Amino acid sequence: MDFLNILANAFGEIISPTTAAYALAALGLAVHFGYSGLLNFGQAGFMAVGAYGFAIPTILWDVPFVVGLLIALIGSVLFALLLGIPTLRLRADYLAIVTIAAAEILRYIVTTNQLTPITGSANGLAAFEGGFFAMNPIPPGQYNLGLVDFNERDLWIRIVGWGVVALCCVIVWLLMRSPWGRVLKGIREDENAVRSLGKNVYSYKMQALIIGGIFGSLAGMIFTLPRGAVQPANYATELTFFLWTCLLLGGMATVLGPVIGAMIFWVVLSLTQGVLYGAIGAGYITFLTATQAGQLRYILVGAALMLLMIFRPQGVMGNKKELAFA
Repeated sequence: MDFLNILANAFGEIISPTTAAYALAALGLAVHFGYSGLLNFGQAGFMAVGAYGFAIPTILWDVPFVVGLLIALIGSVLFALLLGIPTLRLRADYLAIVTIAAAEILRYIVTTNQLTPITGSANGLAAFEGGFFAMNPIPPGQYNLGLVDFNERDLWIRIVGWGVVALCCVIVWLLMRSPWGRVLKGIREDENAVRSLGKNVYSYKMQALIIGGIFGSLAGMIFTLPRGAVQPANYATELTFFLWTCLLLGGMATVLGPVIGAMIFWVVLSLTQGVLYGAIGAGYITFLTATQAGQLRYILVGAALMLLMIFRPQGVMGNKKELAFA
């Protein structure tokens, strides 16, 4: 087996735009659940809103990149309002039901044949990333970063993606150290106590839902820009569950936890896939096919997550004190 190539692929996953997108979307879940106690099972829906909100106006009306970005963010705010207005006054269970259903409804809407000229139906949309890469200041060529090589487009999307992740981490860190963030933590622990102090709990919850949703929409754009295509199958329910896995791996009520969790998630997937495929190709493993090995890596990640929840339920970077949810 080529262990150097396996390690190179794992290192490439650490800094890939997909990992950056997962980290950013999981950070949005940290704002929702880790800091606010909002049980959002529809983060894939916010990612879809960001991807389609950017792709559709770019293709149909040829809007500049900044305008497409603003439309995507406005769409995420409207989606958060649509979810939050009927549910945030109720228990967290209702928000969980509404969000997972709304994300699936949104995915089925964009796949309807009647909307094919707009959404592309099940085939999705493509060729909308030109405006983003037109802003690339990096000269054409190959760039070596240790074990992996990138061209100017790959390097540009990684710089932008991880730059957005770093900026959002700083924003969350500042917000959660502010009086606003302390109110959110109080709502997570005991919203009735916070309400008795004269705070508008509903308003704070809505603000948290919008902020986390904006992070999800940005993640949807980062996820789809390097591919140059957006397809509804990429935003199914399992995407939200993968994001929750990243959040739980790193730590729920932390800033860097979702980022570290996303890195661990993709490195483990890459390493297990590389080792299994290499062992199958070398003849060391004969009772598995390559397809079965691809599914086995998710089983291994699930087993690792169960062990983590048993021995370190707060996650890699979490604090046990932050687990004291009401």
